[in-house]
Amino acid sequence: MVITQTPLRISFLGGGTDYPEYFRQHGGATLASAINKYSTVTVHPLTQFVEYTLRVHYSQLESVDALDRIEHSGARECLRFCGVESGFEVYYAADLPARTGLGSSSSAVVGLLHALHTMKGEGLSAAELAEEAIHIERDVIQDRVGSQDQYICALGGFRHLQFSPDGSVRATALDISSARLASLEERLLLLYTGRQRTAHEVLEEQIERTKTGQNNEILSGMKDLVGQGIEILTGTDDLSEFGQLLHEGWELKRQLSSKVSTEWIDHHYLEARRAGAVGGKILGAGSGGFLLLFVEPHDRARVKQALADLPEAPFSFEQKGTRVILNNSRPA
Repeated sequence: MVITQTPLRISFLGGGTDYPEYFRQHGGATLASAINKYSTVTVHPLTQFVEYTLRVHYSQLESVDALDRIEHSGARECLRFCGVESGFEVYYAADLPARTGLGSSSSAVVGLLHALHTMKGEGLSAAELAEEAIHIERDVIQDRVGSQDQYICALGGFRHLQFSPDGSVRATALDISSARLASLEERLLLLYTGRQRTAHEVLEEQIERTKTGQNNEILSGMKDLVGQGIEILTGTDDLSEFGQLLHEGWELKRQLSSKVSTEWIDHHYLEARRAGAVGGKILGAGSGGFLLLFVEPHDRARVKQALADLPEAPFSFEQKGTRVILNNSRPA
């Protein structure tokens, strides 16, 4: 049996420029961090005394006699990619709900690939796991996902990701002091809207607008904010400037498509700003999921009261990426 633990992530700036529809032409950049909320994947050999050959546990339970019968596309294609067609069961668990903008699908794919390779005695680097996950999600399953989630979930840490037109990715860990990170953490508030969505539903219009160049100016502006954010975080200036950047980024992101925000989200964000939030954004593709706010400590209670209908998900930054937390298998 092998168990892996893979962090979820928060994307602060530049999201949308990590899609090949954009960075293959213009290059992309994002600023994101892993957090101490995880997807946990267990891969366990099946006993011989069962009638099925594969089993997958997630929000549903699938027991099948052939790989192609698995409906969970991530599990099915990871198993296929690693050459596992029978004899195992896969368990998925996560600290926070799926389809909420925290990179949970990529985290689960990275974690399952890590577990399967470990089960087979194959040691891959975190970057290799990220590249495999991108291949499976984008090329095989053909999900409309970017390329930052897989790297952050695999590598961990607070990173500046750069996406080149040739497809190469550079993931640089930011040199931020622990005291500076702690100050940032205490100014961030993560609230659950209670609304789940698939990125595919939200992104269809955005991707089409990106392909035709309609979003180029917006995405260029979002990319420019990444460098400004790095300067603030690695410097000594007031962190509230970073909160203002989040606000600027959100105002740009809302223009990418009509589905990024909703009247309900706009109302709650405005209420948060009126109560003292400097800035914020809906994480992930948009239209639901988690709302991230930058709030000075003295305004935190007032903002939480203004958005009392949204439960908080406390978190910390996570420096480690995907890791094996149990391995008692013999290489297949």
